[in-house]
Amino acid sequence: MSRPVAIAPSILPADFSRLGEECLKLQEAGADRIHWDVMDGVFVPNLSLGPDVIAAIRPHLTIDFEAHLMVVNPDQLIHRYVEAGCSIITVHAEACTHLHRTLSLIAELGATPAVALNPHPPAEVITNVRDLLGLVLVMTVNPGFGGQAYIAPMEEKMTQVAEMLEGYDCDLQVDGGISPTTIAAASAAGANVFVSGSALFNHPDGLAGGTKDLRQRAEDAQG
Repeated sequence: MSRPVAIAPSILPADFSRLGEECLKLQEAGADRIHWDVMDGVFVPNLSLGPDVIAAIRPHLTIDFEAHLMVVNPDQLIHRYVEAGCSIITVHAEACTHLHRTLSLIAELGATPAVALNPHPPAEVITNVRDLLGLVLVMTVNPGFGGQAYIAPMEEKMTQVAEMLEGYDCDLQVDGGISPTTIAAASAAGANVFVSGSALFNHPDGLAGGTKDLRQRAEDAQG
């Protein structure tokens, strides 16, 4: 049975001078959660948001926040983002010397543990930590910048991950180039949570129409 579709907008394309208002608009548009891209300029070649910004916005929204930690030392930062109000914490497998320990720490702090896989690592990376996970993120771009093109061969990895997660209470998320033209294929490959940034913010029908369009296309493609 397919898991419910969720739309998780990335705030990277938002107007950062009005970030709180932008997040509220996403909630009003029907988004299921806000996806916060946290970048340290080392693990990825870009810098973004700290926990204080997220904490300032948290009281004004009711939907879930998820922190995607694209950083070299996630263990040192996890508690800051949980305290800021993120209920899902995603770490990159390549950034964790002891992935099992890191995921256990996230759970101990009361958040949902999640792991991200860049395009190059195999699906098998999650084999021995599946019991700890609430979400697996398959990157369909190389992380660091918004607006990149979708890497279609990652659909094979999505299918592999989806098969590995059978019997586990775990969502499969995709991030990178998710648009009206790519979301159906990702959904058919097994994904049920979709991060969309540029395509959603630039959708001709606006945020509400774009959210509805993406959700419908994903649901129609579910097996």
